[in-house]
Amino acid sequence: MTGALSGIRVLDTATLFAGPLAATMLGDYGAEVVKIEHPNGDPVRSHGAQRDGVGLWWKMLGRGKKAITLYLGSPEGQELFRKMVADTDVVIENFRPGTLERWGLGYDELREINPGLVLARVTGFGQRGPYAKRPGFGTLAEAMSGFAAITGEPDGPPTLPPFGLADGIAALTTAFAVLTALRARESTGRGQVVDLAIIEPILTLLGPQIIAYDQLGTLQERTGNRSTNNAPRNTYKTRDGSWVAISTSAQSIAERVLRLVGRPELIDEPWFATGAQRAQHADVLDEAVGSWIAERDRDEVVKAFEEAQAAVAPVYTAADVMSDPQFEALGTIATVPDDELGSVKMQNVLFRLSETPGAISSAGAPLGAHTEEVLGRYGVGEAELAQLREKGVVK
Repeated sequence: MTGALSGIRVLDTATLFAGPLAATMLGDYGAEVVKIEHPNGDPVRSHGAQRDGVGLWWKMLGRGKKAITLYLGSPEGQELFRKMVADTDVVIENFRPGTLERWGLGYDELREINPGLVLARVTGFGQRGPYAKRPGFGTLAEAMSGFAAITGEPDGPPTLPPFGLADGIAALTTAFAVLTALRARESTGRGQVVDLAIIEPILTLLGPQIIAYDQLGTLQERTGNRSTNNAPRNTYKTRDGSWVAISTSAQSIAERVLRLVGRPELIDEPWFATGAQRAQHADVLDEAVGSWIAERDRDEVVKAFEEAQAAVAPVYTAADVMSDPQFEALGTIATVPDDELGSVKMQNVLFRLSETPGAISSAGAPLGAHTEEVLGRYGVGEAELAQLREKGVVK
């Protein structure tokens, strides 16, 4: 079955997380993605956990991509890149602003070769402004967006996520931006530049903080696992040492929870009528719910909440995710063939399409595995490839 993005060609020249993950998402739905790495390889290949010297994060991030090496800082690499751009739809890059221009590969030069090219530029701070040329990582975006300021316990420090949250949000946004630009090209025939600053998408997801400060002068404080909008909302420890999470965003759910835990009298309190008022009495509600949960094992708690049609979820680890029947029913975890590790399990494509479902063809390939194949399309034979290897342009 043909993928929804079949026929779209993407050159992924970015490193680490946001840009490459956007390219991965496009590839999952049929785009042909060529991963162009420096001969030393994308740093993600050695980032995080490894098995037998093989980077596991790369296996997920590089899935479905043709992996080639090409040093774009060399004249030979630049000339080959120009040839590749001629029949490419999308280039994704995350070099510091000005780097492509210094190499003679800026958008003005590239669109002379291919007027329909979409160039997605994913950087920490965007292409302009006083911080544009600073090194930028997701951690800085998590700090500057206001995310860290509202995350953590009230008496604790601002808290950063233990994974690439801002990068992941930026990747999703980049994939959306690329598809938007490609749709515009259908009408205009012209490509364009996508300027994506990692500090911005996460800010959008933080909700009404900007407008609340503008209109009311208020700032959201750290509340741990509690919410300022409803209660009870927290994580609670069960008798068997597990944890569950509860949300009562709907008034009817809050009432069901209090009846379930044997405290219906709290529903009649005047302050119980709205989520914001309940949040002001979170201590009372947490004690009522938490004490009931603490007397029961996790499975008993979840079953009781389900029977009461109240919202609850166990706090899972990766091990729990891989054995959960709901994730199994959705096909959330895919088993992917791999030449180095035999097969690997990883997160499947993001969503299911009824007519053109996505698919993962392979895990991330070894460094330069497709260099000969891809460059061969552009007239690079064995002799020239050997010369390029000798010069360090490819590996």
